[in-house]
Amino acid sequence: MKSMTGYGQGTAVNEAYELSIELKSVNNRFLDLQIRMPKELNAYETLLRKIAKEQVQRGRVDMYINLAPLKTGNKQVVIQWELLDQLIEGLKTGAKERYGVTDLPVNEILLKSLEQDDYVTLEDRKQSDETLESLVQAAATQAFQQLIQSREAEGAGIQAVLAGYRQDVFAQIEALKQFVDVYEADYQKRYEEKLQEYLGGAVDQDRLLTEMAILLERGDVHEELDRLSIHLEKMDSLLQITGPVGRELDFLLQEMNREVNTIGSKSSPIQIKDIVVQLKTILEKIREQIQNVE
Repeated sequence: MKSMTGYGQGTAVNEAYELSIELKSVNNRFLDLQIRMPKELNAYETLLRKIAKEQVQRGRVDMYINLAPLKTGNKQVVIQWELLDQLIEGLKTGAKERYGVTDLPVNEILLKSLEQDDYVTLEDRKQSDETLESLVQAAATQAFQQLIQSREAEGAGIQAVLAGYRQDVFAQIEALKQFVDVYEADYQKRYEEKLQEYLGGAVDQDRLLTEMAILLERGDVHEELDRLSIHLEKMDSLLQITGPVGRELDFLLQEMNREVNTIGSKSSPIQIKDIVVQLKTILEKIREQIQNVE
């Protein structure tokens, strides 16, 4: 069993770059991958989503990617020659028209211009697609491996909690079965005694049995108890599955709640009502836990 909450990170390095990926995941109905990365890596978004789908089925996963150059050799000087041409030409024309000067110190002007970011910039050298792709693949694989380990560790804790709650539900169902059997026998005895008291010996036994069967049928919860027992067996098998079981557990819990509500609506004894309340409380605790199961 895996939780949908987890954390993972991975790092890959070559002679030019260090690429690091950080993953954080929380619960979500479906897989929702949110990627924050430098624009230089936009071409690899499809690859990252493919890796994510292979590793994670459900949950919101936030991915943070950082790409850092390891040496200045990755930088290159970019000179905006067209802007410099316009600057020199404009100065020549303006100086001649305004001041009658035709001999400008072009070299000095160029040196001063090179100090301005508008004319000279430093940019990262573009790496080959193969180089960056291998970094992305390696870092993402490592990060998702850690994420899965984290989700499995928390999932083991959730599995243990659910197993404990399952035993609590089983105990309440067994108590309810025992009480229902005793209650039905006692109810039948008291009903017969009341009729004998009011009607004396003029009781039609066939009619008495018919009426008794109708009353007991209205309050019969054996079918619901049997289905609850079957649902518990299904829950046992789901807790042992290694793949995603969150959706199936959620559906199973809805069915269990439906049976418990039916028992509560069909039964009048306060003792049964109390057990129904206990069952609904335990099932709500189970529901809270499975919201984070993948």
